[in-house]
Amino acid sequence: MRVLGIETSCDETGVAIYDTEQGLVADALYSQVAMHAEYGGVVPELASRDHTRRLLPLIQQVLDAAGMRRDELDAIVYTAGPGLVGALMVGASTAHGMARALNVPVLGVHHMEGHLMAPMLEDCPPEFPFVALLVSGGHTQLVEVRGIGRYRLLGESVDDAAGEAFDKTAKMLGLAYPGGPEVARLAESGDPGRFRFPRPMTDRPGLDFSFSGLKTHTLTALRQLEQAGELDDQARADVARAFEEAVVDTLVIKCRRALDDTGLKRLVMAGGVSANERLRERLAREADKRKARVYYPRGRFCTDNGAMIALAGAQRLLAGERDEIGFMKAVPRWPMETLKAPTGT
Repeated sequence: MRVLGIETSCDETGVAIYDTEQGLVADALYSQVAMHAEYGGVVPELASRDHTRRLLPLIQQVLDAAGMRRDELDAIVYTAGPGLVGALMVGASTAHGMARALNVPVLGVHHMEGHLMAPMLEDCPPEFPFVALLVSGGHTQLVEVRGIGRYRLLGESVDDAAGEAFDKTAKMLGLAYPGGPEVARLAESGDPGRFRFPRPMTDRPGLDFSFSGLKTHTLTALRQLEQAGELDDQARADVARAFEEAVVDTLVIKCRRALDDTGLKRLVMAGGVSANERLRERLAREADKRKARVYYPRGRFCTDNGAMIALAGAQRLLAGERDEIGFMKAVPRWPMETLKAPTGT
């Protein structure tokens, strides 16, 4: 089955073709980062309009790369949520329109389930069951995964997610959007011993996260440095280092607890923050101590992309799921734990 996947949940237009026998055939991505950078964050209306401009040319680009015609597609899947409702509707309406024209099945896919499946695109994919750390945009979650649609939420952020905290901290430091990679780059030249920021919610039981207080602590540190006339480039780098290490330590501590609580030996990490090198290194060391293994997608599949949506959708299509033609889904808020396993799995 050759499946066209469409991702338009936020500020990246992603398209891919996934073959259930051959694997990923072709994919393409257009990022709107440059357009949103001057505003310091995503402007929903601009994002929706740009998806409208980019989507059809990207679909043709991917078909050309795969050496396929549109009528050779067997199904179309798209991100149905969560995300920006206008952006979601661009992908949903395009997918349903194409599916009706080609008379093929169409299915709306959960964005976070796509991230969850992204490591399956690699040569050595994880087997079920595993613990998943999902750190994408406004989501930071730990999930026990027993199979597709068989999810148990172990913990999640009660306020700001890790990615949001990175972006807001970058803005405080005068760095460009998106903030995660910029903070990480600045932190490389920071002194790890100058500041120690709190590791929120690690001094109590449980697997929930909270990064709002850490963000406030960072702002307070910067203001104190500014008032003392000490906020120079090195001080900014030192603050970035302290902030990054606090986030990484917090995520690692919670992952360690999740592995211990579930008794599982496989940890999947996905989403934009999973590209952070310090986080990858720390989790690898923790996994080695527990004779466990960490899995994550290659860098270009950590952020939003069409390949993960095509793969996740293909798995559910094989189980017989599909949308009713003409009834597209665009769900801005959609808890992943409400998903159900495909019938018969």
